[in-house]
Amino acid sequence: MELFGTAGIRGDARRTVTPSLALKVGQAAGAEAVDASSAGEPVEFVVARDGRVTGEALVAAMVAGLQSAGAETVAIGQAGTPALAYASQGRYGVAVTASHNPPTDNGIKLFRDGIEYSGDAEARIEERVAGDEGPTEWDEWGSGRNTEALPPYRDAVVEYASGLGAPLDGLEIVVDCGNGMASTTTPVVLRELGASVVTLNANVDGHFPGRESKPTAETLADCIAFLEEHNADFGIAHDGDADRIVILDEDGALVHEDTVLAMLAEEYTRESDAPDRVVVTTPNASARIDERVRDAGGRVERVALGYLHDGIAEAREEGGTVVFAAEPWKHVHTAFGGWIDGITSAAVLARLFAERSLTERREPISERPYRKVSVPCPDEQKADAMADLAESLPPAFPEATVDDEYGVRLELPDASWLLVRPSGTEPYLRIYAESDDVDALVEEARGVVENAIEN
Repeated sequence: MELFGTAGIRGDARRTVTPSLALKVGQAAGAEAVDASSAGEPVEFVVARDGRVTGEALVAAMVAGLQSAGAETVAIGQAGTPALAYASQGRYGVAVTASHNPPTDNGIKLFRDGIEYSGDAEARIEERVAGDEGPTEWDEWGSGRNTEALPPYRDAVVEYASGLGAPLDGLEIVVDCGNGMASTTTPVVLRELGASVVTLNANVDGHFPGRESKPTAETLADCIAFLEEHNADFGIAHDGDADRIVILDEDGALVHEDTVLAMLAEEYTRESDAPDRVVVTTPNASARIDERVRDAGGRVERVALGYLHDGIAEAREEGGTVVFAAEPWKHVHTAFGGWIDGITSAAVLARLFAERSLTERREPISERPYRKVSVPCPDEQKADAMADLAESLPPAFPEATVDDEYGVRLELPDASWLLVRPSGTEPYLRIYAESDDVDALVEEARGVVENAIEN
């Protein structure tokens, strides 16, 4: 049984993430936590959901599963994933959310002490779900209570961001909340920090009537048009559970996600006085990040897509100070907490842009053309094809530095780079490339990839 992907469990609410599955996952997670606790020590799970129509029933099933396994539950109602993660510090947490997926979907993310479950912990939950252990003894069931979690989280974000950049007085920011959970957080936080905020789609609605939940150039047409017509400083957009963030400039153009990542990585690296400053990111992230981090006196470590938390732990075990961690659109502000947090990104970036404008911060970053291409490859052929590429791709680019830990990643002397990795969800090998002549780089790589699939 494979329930968990790179971001929890996610799928259609009628066929995959059903109340019966939520009950079983709740029982499994509760039993795992109770078994791991000291004798007599209470186990507490804080539970939240996003605005999806199916969320209330799934939370009810999840709470029933947790309590029937002997865990106590604390329901905080509708809250974004970052707020849930914050509230789970010192205990466990469950976010019922499908993030940027369509409204027909829902999902489950598990947390412990503010950090998403590791792959090993998720595997143990899958085993228990498959075993279908059922409830514990009737007199060992847990109980539940409700509490308010958003005000403490918002206050904490404001306090943290206030230590960076400059006050937002006079800054005008357009925020497209996408009818998601950012509606309850980002505008409030930015106004508390002193900004003038114009909101779009800022009511929570699980049908996502304003736009699709995933913020892209296509779905953000209204936000783009507003920025083109009005004199705002920049724009912010979020997905359904507010862990992702997209930045738009004053003209409505989307700022490349790796450029945003590079800005934050450089700032955190410069601000730290640690002897070994580390930024953790993923193989599909641009070399522009490495350039800015090196210039600021730090280094970059890469980890498989979806495993930022494992990468943070590994870097710390090796003695490094992780000043920032991110994959495109998703940022972990390690000095604030160990979770992906688009709300904190919004507050921090706004403060940084108040100190030095988006245009000024963007100027030193090398923004080369970027492409992502999917090459069809049956799932059963992926392993053999990647093994072939580990041998055949480097000779095609003899001047490149090779890293084959997470796919095959090549860095060329001119800072161009190429990555080939298997998709974890679809029958493709993905080619990522960034170069001044990106089309030529992609086409040369595509031929090698297609040969590897055919062999």
